[in-house]
Amino acid sequence: MSEKDTLHESTDAVRRNRIMATWLFVVAGMVFLMIVLGGVTRLTDSGLSMVEWRPLTGWLPPFSDAEWRLLFEKYQAYPEFHKMNADMTVDGFKGIFWLEFLHRLWGRAIGVVFLVPFVVFLIKGWVDRPLAWRYAVMFVVGGLQGVLGWYMVKSGLVDRPDVSQYRLAAHLCLALVIYAYILWTGITLWHGGIFEFVRPAIAGWAAGLIGLIFVTAFSGALVAGLDAGLTYNTFPLMDGDLIPDGMFTMQPGYINLFENITTVQFDHRLLATATFVAVVAFWICIRRTGVQGTLLRAVNLMAFMVCLQVALGISTLLLVVPVPLAAAHQAGAVVLLGLSVWTLREAASGRK
Repeated sequence: MSEKDTLHESTDAVRRNRIMATWLFVVAGMVFLMIVLGGVTRLTDSGLSMVEWRPLTGWLPPFSDAEWRLLFEKYQAYPEFHKMNADMTVDGFKGIFWLEFLHRLWGRAIGVVFLVPFVVFLIKGWVDRPLAWRYAVMFVVGGLQGVLGWYMVKSGLVDRPDVSQYRLAAHLCLALVIYAYILWTGITLWHGGIFEFVRPAIAGWAAGLIGLIFVTAFSGALVAGLDAGLTYNTFPLMDGDLIPDGMFTMQPGYINLFENITTVQFDHRLLATATFVAVVAFWICIRRTGVQGTLLRAVNLMAFMVCLQVALGISTLLLVVPVPLAAAHQAGAVVLLGLSVWTLREAASGRK
């Protein structure tokens, strides 16, 4: 093969990789919106409005009055109606139905936007075996996320009209894993698959930040699942104390970390503060090393985002969880996670 042919083949490979990377960035953006929409659904108590799961046939909403009445009658058979919305009318039901419907419909749309190009790329021969396995994992885990979502909803269709905080946290965390994995693969393809740990110390710190941000998001899901943000609406003190009373009143002791509202909120504050300090410290160290280029930009953006995220979190707490602020706070967590993934990718590749 001549040098000209080799260059042409290399250029063509770069073009293919960047097309697939752009596709993955679109899918990651859709997953981001899905997470935000799921948060709004939770905040508006809309998630239990659809009491059936029809993954293959539930594409269309009700159109006629008879269809609306049928869905409302099904909703009336469950505890949320009897214990929380006994005076609700069909028109009121429509208000909570649409958010949950859009949330499920958007999940299906993500599946289509992922699957169709994936098949096209396979047919074109653009995808080698390792990459095909990555794409297959994304698709399968995305489908399992839908199953987990219904498993979460089912927990609120029994005696207590509220979903399990454990299942809510699992649903969010799996969404974050999917988002991070798609984003990582997209960035890797965009940069031609270069992956060398030429900056192991920086990469290790960045990986630690990903873990810390993820655990903080998990604790935030527990806060949301227990409605813990509706209590102790002061900062930095909780009920006048830095460390409030009643943190370990449940037995066995470890269950306080997951079911005690006081402990769960305290833990989230502590983890959020640790995340803020760790990111700012990382930013200061990177600035002192003289690192330039895309890695510096990624770290700068992450430092800015962690400051904004803290401001959003405190504001959400002090204002007793208004929906727009709470949704922005959840979106901020996803953005911060994405920036930490980008930072690790840049640190791992050693690109300038």
